[in-house]
Amino acid sequence: MRATVRHVAEGTYLVHGTNTNWVILTEGDAVTLIDTGYPGDREGLLASLAEVGSPPESVTAVLITHAHSDHLGSAQYLSAAYGTPVYAHEAEVPHARRDFLHQVTVGQVLRNGWRPGVLPWAAHALRSGGTADVAVTAPEAFPQSGPGPLDLPGRPVPVHTPGHTAGHCAFHFPHTGVVVSGDALVSGHPTSRTRGPQMLTDMFHHERATAVASLDVLARLDGGLLLPGHGPLHEGSVRDAARLARERAQ
Repeated sequence: MRATVRHVAEGTYLVHGTNTNWVILTEGDAVTLIDTGYPGDREGLLASLAEVGSPPESVTAVLITHAHSDHLGSAQYLSAAYGTPVYAHEAEVPHARRDFLHQVTVGQVLRNGWRPGVLPWAAHALRSGGTADVAVTAPEAFPQSGPGPLDLPGRPVPVHTPGHTAGHCAFHFPHTGVVVSGDALVSGHPTSRTRGPQMLTDMFHHERATAVASLDVLARLDGGLLLPGHGPLHEGSVRDAARLARERAQ
């Protein structure tokens, strides 16, 4: 499946896969990859790395916003094939191992099948490997003991934004004004008719009230470029984007 690469800031690339985005951070010859798309996005993932001049063995680490199959799809592949460490928030590590699964169920999808876009999205998710086993054998908690940037290419700052999953994390880049929001704040989705900053449909969230509260966390971040897990790049105040999504969630 094809992927579209967009250079959005110094050393920062937003990649649109099939309904899901990932982010490539480059620093010299080294790369940090945030999320990996669906399993069916693997060809596009590898092509996106090649497009920015980075072979997969140059990926220093994979960071996971959260362990849903459309973000975790090729993490284990990179770990097994290239020894790439896979990092997530400590609360998300067991989810990435599949000690449990907090993901929309077939029953929930069927109950929401009357909503516009849900059934076509579900068919696409199945074709893309949405129900495949994407467990990561040995995911690790972020390699730091306190707040601040990770010592990885791009210097991402993890920001815990639970609700979508218990260990969901966004990543803040104060030096470029970029916020990678994962699924805590998106700008579009095939199951939504709304355009611009918004939350995903309720069925996707493990704890909706907590997910709504996490929008206040994002609203405290300085930034002018929002790189969401779904939808296009949003240019403009991240604070305002988070506040608008919260208003729309009421």
